[in-house]
Order: sequence, then structure tokens, then C-alpha cells
Amino acid sequence: MALDSSESLNELLQIRRDKLSKLMEEGKDPFKNTKFNVTDHALKVEENFEAMEGKQVSLAGRIMSKRGQGKVSFYDLQDSTGRIQLFIKKDIMGDELYEEIKTYDIGDIVGIQGEVFKTKMGQVSVRVEKIVILSKSLQILPEKFHGLKDPDLRYRQRYVDLIMNPAVKEVFVTRSKIMNAVRDYLNNRGFLEVETPVLSNLAGGANARPFATHHNALDIPMFLRIALELPLKRLIVGGFDKVYELSRVFRNEGMDPTHNPEFTMLETYEAYADYEDVMNMVEELLYDVALKIKGQDSVIYQGDEISFKPPFKRARMVDLVKEHTGVDFDVIDDQKVAYAEGIKLGLEIEPHTSIGKIIEEAFDTFVEDKLIQPTFVTHHPVEISPLAKKDYTNPKYTERFELFIRGSEYANAFSELNDPIDQKERFMSQVENKNTGDEEAHPFDHDFINALEVGLPPTGGLGIGIDRLVMLMTDQRSIRDVILFPTMKPEKTGTEEEQAEEK
Repeated sequence: MALDSSESLNELLQIRRDKLSKLMEEGKDPFKNTKFNVTDHALKVEENFEAMEGKQVSLAGRIMSKRGQGKVSFYDLQDSTGRIQLFIKKDIMGDELYEEIKTYDIGDIVGIQGEVFKTKMGQVSVRVEKIVILSKSLQILPEKFHGLKDPDLRYRQRYVDLIMNPAVKEVFVTRSKIMNAVRDYLNNRGFLEVETPVLSNLAGGANARPFATHHNALDIPMFLRIALELPLKRLIVGGFDKVYELSRVFRNEGMDPTHNPEFTMLETYEAYADYEDVMNMVEELLYDVALKIKGQDSVIYQGDEISFKPPFKRARMVDLVKEHTGVDFDVIDDQKVAYAEGIKLGLEIEPHTSIGKIIEEAFDTFVEDKLIQPTFVTHHPVEISPLAKKDYTNPKYTERFELFIRGSEYANAFSELNDPIDQKERFMSQVENKNTGDEEAHPFDHDFINALEVGLPPTGGLGIGIDRLVMLMTDQRSIRDVILFPTMKPEKTGTEEEQAEEK
């Protein structure tokens, strides 16, 4: 890990390297071992002491603390499940090995064999009979009472964070359980998990700025996907009735506590279903996940109790805007009138901004952060929903919903637009937006239009941000706390000469 460059610290690092050199000179290279036969783990021994007392076990892990002098030493060994105390006695180990063991450092990885017992103080321990060093730690772990608390350093060196902060590891264990629970729910409903391309010629399926790259062999620009949507809908065209993908997408946008340039998205598509069917499914899914992960239908997130017990509240976006601003955009059909109302509300909008976009801006400014309990916000304006089917009882809006919880969006879904003529017109409108400076406007996708012309059945589609769901279920404030290796600005390393060589 990155360390202070003070003289004393450098001396400690050199001491560790000297110990390594001595071990190797003695033919005890700690890196030569290719495996170690592990029969048990710390948590298993701790939880099953009565059954395991007096039995031989073989454990491996990292030394986290050392205590004792003279003829007896106590080490704490940490493995993937927790910690256990090692009782090391000179009479058992022999003089030569005992002296060698005393030189082991905190952070070294060792394998041990011994007998399970309890000390006079009642501490479950292992009386070590054999020990071998499996890896020498040449760096110094953070001091145990203060741990690794610098957020920037924790994210850059997640491996140290996981060693020093057990609660962090538990978050990522829970993340895996959440993803498994989501998959189980969908698999049990007859959905098929599929994989679609990460690289594509067009970055479609959402309004976002993509990461661009270049394919040398084909000599063409390519983009990292910003969504999973369009390839999955092509599969519905091809005859699959229910598909989903749970994978990474990439958006070249700003970073904040709920946004990371790469994140995990779940998208599902079901033929012959609409957005109301999807709403019902989302209620069931989140309720099911909460029960499996928390053992109850609610969670505490940043002091608020969030209930996942169906049904969730449902309200049209335009009605919520009226409730919180007093402006009824539902009856405004003149763009200039809508713009004037937006200016009165203090919205930062341009004179040409569409009525739908003004409604969205008003919602983002005055409503979003008021939605604490799960709320389905429905009927988004057509202008901000280029891939959603119109509500034919009121064509200004779409059969779309977003799920908001505690002021953040957790799901986006709609009855998929399957009219190729309407879709083509909306793509052309998006192209016009791009030409006027909207870098997040949707590109024109000719092949997708062709797929719709082949025929897309009525379809309900859904997208859920998995990282935000994990944040909610584990009470984490930042998306960086639920992504093992979040995106970070590189830090300068090495000498000026080394940096010059890297350039």
C-alpha cells in the first residue's frame, strides 16, 4: 500500500525485506509453496467448538496480531470467515522453529496444523503443532485500533480495506446474495438469462454520453454500451418471450454518491406484457429480495424505514408536479406558456425547451427528493421517452414508470414502443436534439428500426440499477461502498524518473 516516505517507515519496510532475504538464504522461500491443505476455517471452529474440541485442524490465513513473550506466544489468524487465536508454545515447536516464528510479521500469510482447545480465559484457540509461512508481507497494514479509514485510500486499495474492515467484506457478500436472489426470482418466472455485446457501433437504449473507442482491424469507431435494451428487444423479435441480462454498462458522465461511470444494470423484457405487469413484477421482486436478504419486508436506510410491502404508491408525473408546484402542465399545450411557467418556478431552461422536458425539470427540482417510500411515477412525457409506447388515451404521455425511493430512481420501465413508424419519427427528433447540442440524445439506429419492421410483439421492459439496490439493502451512502473497485483518478506513483519513463 502507499506509505509515508518518512525515514522510520522506510526502515520498517527494509526490515521486512531483510527478513525475507534471511528466509531465502536459509532455503525457506515463503513464495515457493503452491498450495496448502486447508480442512477448516475460523468461523466453523468457533461455532462448532463442542464438536471440534480436541480435534486436529488445518487452517490458513493472515497474521493480524501478536502477543506474548518468552516460551508462549498468541497470534490472531484471520481467514475468509473471521479470526481465531493461535496458541504457540516453544516446547511444542522446538527452539529453531519457535525463534523463526517470532520473526513473522503482522500481515504474513501462514498455514497451521494443531488441536482445537479453550484457554483458561475461555478463548477458543488452536494449539499449533506445525506452521509454515506461505507469503511474506512486505508492506505494513494500518494500525489496528484506527484501521484504514481514509475513503480515497480505501477505494484505491480495496484489498487492504477488506483485510482491515470486516464490515466492508460483509457488504460485498450481501451484494452477491442480492444478485443471486434477483436471478432466482427471474429464473423461477421463466426468464432466460442472456449475454449481449458490450461493444457496439451505436450507443443506444438510453439518453447518455457513451465512452468511445476504435476498432483497429475494422477501422471503425465503437462505443461501450450505455444500456442493455436494444439487443434484448431484438431477441424478443427473434422469438424469445422472456429474457434478462444482469451486467455492466458504461456512461461517460459525472460522479457523485449515486453515480459511477461503470455500474451494474438489470434489464428484463417480457413479450405480451405491459408496464403495469412490470410494475407488479417489480413489487414482487423487491419484496422477495428483502425477505431473502433482511428476513423482513422493510429496511432501514440512513435512518428511514423503507417498506417493500406491496402495493407501492402510483402517481402520474404531471400530477405530482401539480401537487408540489401548483402548476397544472396537463392543461398546457402551448410551449411558450409552459416555458413561462417554468421560468416563474425558477427552472434553468432554454426558450426552445419542450413541454415534456419542462415537466421533467419541474419534477426533478420540486418532487423527486420528496418521494421517500417506494413510489411508481408514471406517464412520462413523450419527449423524454423515445423508446416507450404512447398512452393512447392521452398521447402526450407514455406507458412508462420510474420507481423512486428516498429521492432516488431505482427502476425505469415501459410498454415498449413497437410501432416502427413512430419509433423512426422519435429517433429523428432525437437526432435534431443532438444537432442542437444535446450530447445525450439517442442516436438513429437503422437496424433497430428494421427489427421493429420485422415485428416486435407487445412487450414490457424494465431496467434496475443493481448498485443502488445494494446501497439500499446494506445502508450504504455512496455507490463506491458497494462497488469493489470504483473508478478513481490515478494517483502519481514512483520517482520522477519512473513517471517520465511511463510517459
